[in-house]
Amino acid sequence: RDPLKVTRRMSKKKISKRSKVKPFVKYANYNHMMPTRYQVPAELSPATLCTDQQMDNADGRVEAKKMIKSMLQEKFVAPPLDKSNRPSKDVLYMRKKLRF
Repeated sequence: RDPLKVTRRMSKKKISKRSKVKPFVKYANYNHMMPTRYQVPAELSPATLCTDQQMDNADGRVEAKKMIKSMLQEKFVAPPLDKSNRPSKDVLYMRKKLRF
């Protein structure tokens, strides 16, 4: 699940609830993937996030989801800065709603 819209008038508690990320892990066939305009940074590559050994059992998948959630939450709340001290564009796509 993606984070919800946040405005200035909301309390800190409501902002923290609305900016949560709920990840999932599953196998996907590369033939069914569609190219997008979004470029995922190297540190978010799927091969490094979840291994085949973790996907074999339920406990491994839960552990992988927790790790991915903490990393995505950190990137969403405080995106890394680029050379000009602005939030990096390759992670800012997480803040925008996808249009299909």
